Amino acid sequence: MIRVGSIVLRVDDLESQARFWEAALDYLRRPGSSEDFMILEPKEGRGPNISLDRLYSEVHLPPRIHLDLYADDQPAEVVRLIELGATEVHWDGLPEDADYVILEDPEGNRFCVIDKPESI
Repeated sequence: MIRVGSIVLRVDDLESQARFWEAALDYLRRPGSSEDFMILEPKEGRGPNISLDRLYSEVHLPPRIHLDLYADDQPAEVVRLIELGATEVHWDGLPEDADYVILEDPEGNRFCVIDKPESI
């Protein structure tokens, strides 16, 4: 059996990115972080960790991988995340009936906020 344990994001400013993702996902810092690497884990213990790796990396557009975050109240979550420092990404290819909004964190790591499907 194998499962996703952690999703690693490359960051420039470890502390500010940790504050953003802690607030965005309601995660906690795992003890034992270093000045170059930190693991954030779900407060309730369910779901993958987010690991922040302070290592320079160019942002590629479109990114090869991104997070899809499912929201019960998508419009409210988009507003909350923007207030935390995210930026909405406007894309000409967005379908009219899209159930997602594209955002990027303060350092340009993209993620989507999905209007949670009823089946989940």
